[in-house]
Amino acid sequence: MKLQFKLAFYNTITKIAIITFLGILILVSINHISVKHLQQRLIQKKAKFVSNLSTGEINDLLTQQKTFTDYNLLKEEYIILRQVKQNNKPLKNHFSQEIRSIEDNEEEYQILTADLVFEGTRYELELGETMAAVSQLEHTISVFTFFILLAAVILTLITDLAFTQFLLAPFYRIIDQKLNRVNDPINFNYEPIKTTTEDFKILDNSISILMNKIATLFLTEKEFIANVSHELLTPISVLNTRLENLLNDEQLTQEGENKLFACLKTLSRLKSIINSLLLISKVENNQFNKPDLISIKDTVTEVYEELEHRLLMMKLKVNINLPEDYNFTGNRSLLHTLISNLVSNAIKYNVQSGLINIYGNKEIDGFHLYIADTGQGMNPEEVKNAFVRFEKFQSKKEDSYGLGLAIAKSIAAFHQIIVDIKSEKDKGTTVELILPI
Repeated sequence: MKLQFKLAFYNTITKIAIITFLGILILVSINHISVKHLQQRLIQKKAKFVSNLSTGEINDLLTQQKTFTDYNLLKEEYIILRQVKQNNKPLKNHFSQEIRSIEDNEEEYQILTADLVFEGTRYELELGETMAAVSQLEHTISVFTFFILLAAVILTLITDLAFTQFLLAPFYRIIDQKLNRVNDPINFNYEPIKTTTEDFKILDNSISILMNKIATLFLTEKEFIANVSHELLTPISVLNTRLENLLNDEQLTQEGENKLFACLKTLSRLKSIINSLLLISKVENNQFNKPDLISIKDTVTEVYEELEHRLLMMKLKVNINLPEDYNFTGNRSLLHTLISNLVSNAIKYNVQSGLINIYGNKEIDGFHLYIADTGQGMNPEEVKNAFVRFEKFQSKKEDSYGLGLAIAKSIAAFHQIIVDIKSEKDKGTTVELILPI
């Protein structure tokens, strides 16, 4: 998971916990506040009742044998007045929460019980107000709190994602420009990415320092490869010339001539290996340009014409099915080498009078080029190590150095071409190239 989403989710979960705690606190507080408010109303009603009290009203309340209600339909309030014996106890207000039956309906009420004295007579007054209003208020606040919580969570997630995206934008620019887009360390862009975050500045500077070290090592490696290849190829060429001159000696015996031919063959093999390794090194070090607009159909045709004599020697049939051409920007010489190596392998490891199919089609992700043969094939382990240098899979071919597919892989990577091999032992091999759009 990206850091942006981790930060957003962490902030969201933290705020959910805080909002939930506050929501519960609000609900608990609302219940307490609502009860206190209800009690205060009862005290006010008692005061109003006492101030407007008259002998006639007391007689009416005392003569009633059932509960007197102000709101008969809703049964939200009731008043009960009872005459009590005189005593010296002080007047008091007492609150309780009890269930009362009014007109055969049971309700829970907040009750104020108070003593009062009117015209020398002591009475007990009971004022009750239903708790239904409090419950309804709590339900309304609960629903409101839930939707507020949900809206806060969604808003928090959106704002956190937007903020973290803004905050991490320099980080992603550093990764993209200083790492993902870097193909050649020598041409690395050392200009710092604009950011006010000190951590990102340190990261940017560290990458620049690392790239500078890599570029130095890269130049050293290139120089080493050039020197080694020159130092090796020069004596090989000298030895090759001397051996060829010895072959012109008329006094040379047949046995000596055979030995000289064997030496020349070994030198040729060594020269080919050095040139192949040098080519791989140059490709991997981006020492080639990609200035050409290449026709895949024309390249395949050129390779076929170059290798036609080898096809005839093994009596191989080639089917080329490329109804739609595909133009690709790259290095024409390298791409020719890539396809040539793959077709050469299809010839080399094919069976006598076998078949090679070269076909392709354009798809959404690019142009797919297939080179399939009916040769000896490979098992899964061989396919896995197919691009390993000098891996020959016990090949008996004398001209096989185990570098053909390694060269192909390097050239493909240089052109951002995907290479995939599907093979089955004794049934053949299909190499797929996916050329990007």
